[in-house]
Amino acid sequence: MKIRFDENQKLFHLSTPNTSYVIKLTRGLYPTHIYWGRKLRSYRWEEREHSLIPTGFSPTPFKDDPHFSFDTLPQEYPGYGTGDYRHPAYQAEMANGTTATELIYEKHRIYSGKSRLEGLPSTYTENDDEARTLELELRDTASGLRVVLSYTVFRDHDAIARSARLINVGPKPLNITRALSMSVDFGHSDFDLLQLPGSWARERNVERGRLRSGTQVAGSSRGASSHHQNPFIALLAPNADEDQGDVYGFSLVYSGNFAAHAEVDQFRSTRVSMGINPFGFKWRLEAGESFQTPEAVLVYSDKGLGGMSRAYHRLYRTRLCRGTYRDRARPVLVNNWEGTYFDFNAEKIMGIAQEASYLGIELFVLDDGWFGKRDDDKSSLGDWFVNRRKLPGGLDALARDVNGLGLRFGLWFEPEMVSVDSELYRAHPDWCLHVVGRRRTEGRNQLILDLSREEVCQYLIESMNGILSSAPISYVKWDMNRHMTEIGSATLPPERQSETAHRYMLGLYRVMETVISQHPDVLFEGCSGGGGRFDPGMLYYMPQIWTSDNSDAVCRLKIQYGTSLIYPISSMGAHVSAVPNHQVHRISSLTMRGDVAMSGNFGYELDLTAMPDEEKAEVKRQVQRYKELRGLIQFGELYRLKSPFEGNDAAWMIVSEDRSEAYVSYYRVLAEPHEQLGRLRLKGLDPDSDYAVEGSVQTVGGDQLMSWGLGIPPGHGDFRSVTWHLRQK
Repeated sequence: MKIRFDENQKLFHLSTPNTSYVIKLTRGLYPTHIYWGRKLRSYRWEEREHSLIPTGFSPTPFKDDPHFSFDTLPQEYPGYGTGDYRHPAYQAEMANGTTATELIYEKHRIYSGKSRLEGLPSTYTENDDEARTLELELRDTASGLRVVLSYTVFRDHDAIARSARLINVGPKPLNITRALSMSVDFGHSDFDLLQLPGSWARERNVERGRLRSGTQVAGSSRGASSHHQNPFIALLAPNADEDQGDVYGFSLVYSGNFAAHAEVDQFRSTRVSMGINPFGFKWRLEAGESFQTPEAVLVYSDKGLGGMSRAYHRLYRTRLCRGTYRDRARPVLVNNWEGTYFDFNAEKIMGIAQEASYLGIELFVLDDGWFGKRDDDKSSLGDWFVNRRKLPGGLDALARDVNGLGLRFGLWFEPEMVSVDSELYRAHPDWCLHVVGRRRTEGRNQLILDLSREEVCQYLIESMNGILSSAPISYVKWDMNRHMTEIGSATLPPERQSETAHRYMLGLYRVMETVISQHPDVLFEGCSGGGGRFDPGMLYYMPQIWTSDNSDAVCRLKIQYGTSLIYPISSMGAHVSAVPNHQVHRISSLTMRGDVAMSGNFGYELDLTAMPDEEKAEVKRQVQRYKELRGLIQFGELYRLKSPFEGNDAAWMIVSEDRSEAYVSYYRVLAEPHEQLGRLRLKGLDPDSDYAVEGSVQTVGGDQLMSWGLGIPPGHGDFRSVTWHLRQK
């Protein structure tokens, strides 16, 4: 981990344990991207490496250099209006209405450690020796815009954290209409583009295709990162796969509207940029004010997608997630939602909790319907007081009764929403996002509270703190079940209405920071209709997220596989639900449902009292097995073996950091005649060690397990799974 500046060459060389990133000050003025890839001992600039020779239609701003043009210069933070026609990283509108700007280098600073981003989630260090940071200060003299580009490299992680801070040092206001977090130019376009599209109950599918001329965009303008896209893209060498080849990953630490562009220009060079979605965005900067962009985390791997994923997993698990539960094993839980929906009372809840206690489950979670007059999804959001008709003794009595069974007690909230049929809405109808004179579009019979307003944020903080202090609550599921419409605020002036969506996110982050810091021993889990806000921004506040409302085992193979491209196993909530499954009505075996859910934070989402005795015995066995393995599962290193997007089966394995043990999972979706199941070649083991394989009396060499593999046993019927636990001898 180093950042070196060569004064003679005007070169910045940033290095992580295995990668290098090189920036040159072209003409001593313009930060130019030179190199990003395998680690270099040093970099020597050659003049013939000048930017591409421009065409006749490429403006040449300097008469002394007819070969220089912004149209071809690979800038680190490009603008628009002085000759670069590609997507800019920023745009500023001046008081006279013009937008042409040109940032030039003023100075730089290199320091140990990493600064916090004001009001935003970000990766962090626990001491200054863990990272080095470069700040490049740029300025457009005519407008008074100053931009500070931040680059952090880590001692223990092959990642670069980038962000930008825009400051108005001029005397007049500026309107910022684009403020992305990063931009990187590559000298060619011989890449595949990978992204993670989806929908509700079908999140984070893996989609890979050739990079094309023009612009390809992954993004969201829904007010949340969304089920439909994830704030992540990757460029891959065409030959790259799970284990080899160059991969460049881009991940945004933000939970709101975002855009990730991959643009191929006339010269077949590629520009990747990422940040807050410019669509509908404008931010007014008065003299002396600043705007901080979210953080983008960049990862390069020459070991394929697997190497990229493990780099993200290690960083996000240990230096993005925070708090008491960051390094603590997560409890096995049961959630009553699919077991009862809104139809429950204290007696029913205690019946499920009693079964849970007998089966070895550690946490009971009471889901939607415990507050206000909530008997369906048409009322009471915002009324955070206990429904005494359902729970006559209140939350405290119920939680203590559950605790008396040896279980901890958890609770569901949807703090960001308000029902039209609620005491809160009747008292404060202007507290929701809305535009005067337009309809208030409802989703799931609810509106969204305007978290750009201080008084609304304070109401949520006080309401949640009151509930969390009223009973022994150990876990909170924080849900959000609709996206934004009529994005306006009653308290913002006309010139600031386009700031509403981002101000909402800043308010949400402040509410989360306040509530969570005041209840450090509560395990918070994020949720948004399942995985609709499964992003790095949420992980900064909550170390795990409900991966999808769809808990069907077959669907979850793809959902959890796609999620694992960026996010660690410890971040994924994964539950066993009843059959027929409530989302796709599939009937799969309890064994396969359990084996799939064990590749995450394990739990159940059903009515345990309705299960036959033989299934309860299987649940008890699953719970005990997961408890024995969860330290390995939640904090080991993931290796993907077979993709469910490429065939009829899937497989992955988790290996302990010291390679002393591993847990291997194989899943077969549909039975076929004359099946040839073959062998499963493992990864990540110590080739010089022998391993005892569960179910076998013999030990097998790690080299053999990785080169020859494990034989997959034959079976009958659809929806089968096999798991193995390996221990080093």
